[in-house]
Amino acid sequence: MSGHSKWANIKHKKAKTDAQKGKVFTKLGRELIVAARAGGADLANNFRLKIAVDNAKAANMPNDNIQRAIQKGAGGGDGTTYEELRYEGYGPGGAAVMIDILTDNRNRTAGEMRHLFSKNGGNLGDTGSVNWMFNEKGQLTIPIEDLAFSEDELMLMALEAGAEDVDNDGENYLVYTSPAEMEGVRQSMLDQKVPIFEAIVNQIPQNTVEIADPELAKKMIRLMDALEEHEDVQGVYANFELADSLSDEDLE
Repeated sequence: MSGHSKWANIKHKKAKTDAQKGKVFTKLGRELIVAARAGGADLANNFRLKIAVDNAKAANMPNDNIQRAIQKGAGGGDGTTYEELRYEGYGPGGAAVMIDILTDNRNRTAGEMRHLFSKNGGNLGDTGSVNWMFNEKGQLTIPIEDLAFSEDELMLMALEAGAEDVDNDGENYLVYTSPAEMEGVRQSMLDQKVPIFEAIVNQIPQNTVEIADPELAKKMIRLMDALEEHEDVQGVYANFELADSLSDEDLE
C-alpha cells in the first residue's frame, strides 16, 4: 500500500507493539512451518523458506525457534496441517481488502473473518471480487535510519539490480520487483551493504480510494487492526489512502 504515509506510520508503530507482544514470532513461525513442509528444509533449494528464515532473523526471532519450526514443517511435527487461503471483501467507504490466511480450521476462520468484517463496517466478498485490483510484487523494506546511502544512490542500485521502482513511506524505502526477480535484487543489494529489514511478496493496489471522513477512517483502521491481529492472518492488503486533511486527533 505505497503512497499513503499516514497509514504507513500507523502500521510502523503497530509493528513495534506487535513485536513486543510476540505476535510477529507466531506468524513467522507458521510461515516457516508451511514453507518447510512444502519445499523441504534445504534453504538452497527452497526459496520461500530462505525468505522466511531471513525475515525471522530480521525480526530477531531466536535461532532455536527458527530451527524448531523448520524441523516441525519438514518432519511433519505434531501432525497439524495448515491450509493457505485468501479472503476478499470491502471495508468502510468501499475500500478493497484481501487477507492471506494460514489456518488449521477453515470453517472456524471463515466465520471469524465474516464477523470481523461485519463488526467493523465492512463485508466479506466472493473469491475474485477484489483481487483483480492488485498486482503481485516483490517488496524489500529498508529502514531509512539504517541506510548509509542517499535515496538517489539507493534508486540507482535497485534499478541496476533489476528492481522496478523505489518508494518512500516516511519510515522505510520500499523497493519493488517482480516476484521472480526479488531474490536476485535482494542478494545484489545485500552484497552492496544495503540493510534489508524484510523481503515479502506483497499485493500492490492498482488504484486507491481516499478516505477523508474521520468516522470512516477510524472504522477502516479498526478493521485493518482486527484483521492483522488475528492469529491466522499472514498478510492484509487494501487499496485505501487516508486523506492528508485528517489529523491525528481525527484518527484516535
